[in-house]
Amino acid sequence: MKHVDIYTDGACSGNPGAGGYCAILIFNGVEKVISGGEPITTNNRMELLAVIEGLKTLKETCEVNLYSDSQYVINAINEKWLENWEKSNWRNASKKEVKNVDLWQKLIPLIKTHKVTFIKVKGHADNEYNNRCDKIAVEFYKNSKKES
Repeated sequence: MKHVDIYTDGACSGNPGAGGYCAILIFNGVEKVISGGEPITTNNRMELLAVIEGLKTLKETCEVNLYSDSQYVINAINEKWLENWEKSNWRNASKKEVKNVDLWQKLIPLIKTHKVTFIKVKGHADNEYNNRCDKIAVEFYKNSKKES
């Protein structure tokens, strides 16, 4: 099985506001950058979209180390929140409706297709790829605001 590293980040100006996301995929020393955004969104949606778009790019089943500075994304997977939300009909521990259900439902088949290990990195610190993702995500929403 091929091994791929994916670094992801999402950014938002206002919450909600204009947002951008970025995923950098690294396979055998080759990098591929995926980015995009939405005019009105939230930071958590952009963090999630970065993960989804990164995984969607993979053409075959892979073993993936996915690096993110999003506690929301990492905890949802590693603390089994996502599993519990799905079992409880998309209600959280407080019995409130889970936010971003549409994106979580897109993520589930992707993490079932690939062997994904979610790894938390410190945001805005010394991780070169996380910093690059952040810069690209911010540039995306800044540029999209100029065009509108």
